[in-house]
Amino acid sequence: MTSESKQRYTLRITQANKTELILILYEMLLDYVEEAYMGLEQGDVIISRDAIRKAKACLEELISSLNLQYKPAPQLLSLYLYCNRKLIKADARNEKEPLYHIQNVIQQLLKAYRELAKQDHSGPVMENSQTVYAGLTYGKDRLAENMADQGLNRGFRA
Repeated sequence: MTSESKQRYTLRITQANKTELILILYEMLLDYVEEAYMGLEQGDVIISRDAIRKAKACLEELISSLNLQYKPAPQLLSLYLYCNRKLIKADARNEKEPLYHIQNVIQQLLKAYRELAKQDHSGPVMENSQTVYAGLTYGKDRLAENMADQGLNRGFRA
């Protein structure tokens, strides 16, 4: 994942509500699966293994965020564990095929959560974070981000 992608995800996380955080995790997971696939395509096992490790971390976060008392959580857990097994298989055998299965599952979940996100009008999970405004600057086609309301306790409660 490029540093630009990491910055974009970081910005989105600071402004996201609970549903959007799940969306972000799905998108990051898909990015890491794609990175693992590209590593295998290029014959670079180190890049592939690193990407698979990061994809597993995304899955672990998704699993830990489940509340198993509610109905869809056990089914989601089964899907996440399936994806984890496929990641292990891809890593152990240096195979690309298991990565396709993960992409199919996560893309369907991403599609469903995008619909849910349209209905979730709750505020950001992170309170007291910086406000970031983005827009075109006077330079040719450059995007600049300006931070406003930079208090002394950015992101921390006094």
